[in-house]
Amino acid sequence: MKAQLTLLPGQAISAGLSRSLVWLFAIASGMSVANVYFAQPLLDALAQDFAISQAAIGGVVTATQIGCALALLFLVPLGDRVDRRRLMAIQLLALVAALVVVGTAQSAPVLLAGMLAVGLLGTAMTQGLIACAASAAAPHEQGRVVGVAQGGVFIGLLLARVFAGGVSDLAGWRGVYFCAAFLMLGIAIPLWRRLPALPPAGSLTYPRLLASMLTLLREEKVLQVRGTLALLMFAAFNIFWSALVLPLSAPPYNFSHTAIGAFGLVGVIGALAASRAGQWADHGLAQRTSAMALAMLLLAWWPLSLMDVSLWALAIGIVLLDLGGQALHVTNQSLIFPTRPEAHSRLVGLYMLFYAMGSGLGAIGTTITYAHFGWQGVCLLGAGMSMLALVFWWVTRGR
Repeated sequence: MKAQLTLLPGQAISAGLSRSLVWLFAIASGMSVANVYFAQPLLDALAQDFAISQAAIGGVVTATQIGCALALLFLVPLGDRVDRRRLMAIQLLALVAALVVVGTAQSAPVLLAGMLAVGLLGTAMTQGLIACAASAAAPHEQGRVVGVAQGGVFIGLLLARVFAGGVSDLAGWRGVYFCAAFLMLGIAIPLWRRLPALPPAGSLTYPRLLASMLTLLREEKVLQVRGTLALLMFAAFNIFWSALVLPLSAPPYNFSHTAIGAFGLVGVIGALAASRAGQWADHGLAQRTSAMALAMLLLAWWPLSLMDVSLWALAIGIVLLDLGGQALHVTNQSLIFPTRPEAHSRLVGLYMLFYAMGSGLGAIGTTITYAHFGWQGVCLLGAGMSMLALVFWWVTRGR
């Protein structure tokens, strides 16, 4: 049955959202974000096909993160000005076209341009859905709804590696992007039928809408602090995931893309557990949750550094890394959204801009580090970034 949810600007639904609608937000968000991360377990194959060196192949991931940043600055804020359902329909079709471009690319410049477009449109879809979920939720359930939707994002991010690894082993890396285009077309009809009608929260012109983001960034201290934590946390997260394919695809492991991608399944355990962080934030436990999440993020690098000794240690480290990262991410958003109910799209755009910067830095930094210092160098880099995040939280917790 099609949802009939019509709100006044800045108004939330008084009754709780249906479980099926919340799950649609989660599934669609996860499918959208997965497109941005398919390349990570395919870096070795892309390097071989396009004659890109191991030290420079991280630029493929960085191209998607540049697209993410452009989306957060110029596309996601539009959700506060235009009809979100129409906006996301256009973005979804454009995303399908971008995936086809990547799948048919015959040169490195076309590949990088396609990856940039996938990052741009995949991010716009994902964050538009998160902002829509936050706006549609009642105040008492906002943290829970955002937590479930963000859990879908995190699981989509992790399963992207499993999907990409499995499909590439069967149909090559190009098959990954063709399959992704087909799946995005499949989610289009449910989204169009079920997404709530949320009138724009304001009537600012596009230039004034963009200019208002600078005002939000300058005035909202919670956004400043939580955005910086997101930058550091996602840099640490991408330091691990962008580098993992390099040692596991080389001797003595020589794992297939399917086997490497399957390590993402381990992280789902942490992501599912951390989805409750939004409920804890609803009950005033955000700072306590942040402390525990950052501690787990730092602790994770010890078992991760033992990969040469035991793959079980690697699995334990992945669970800790994903649990800590997801819990902090959900808590951050649960604290940011209530500050300006009329500006959810701009808030999520600004917050995720910190994320994109951190992810891009992590991706390019880890491939360079691995090329010169190996896996232990990657783990030291990740642990240092995690420690910096913990220290920053401690210093700013009073704010």
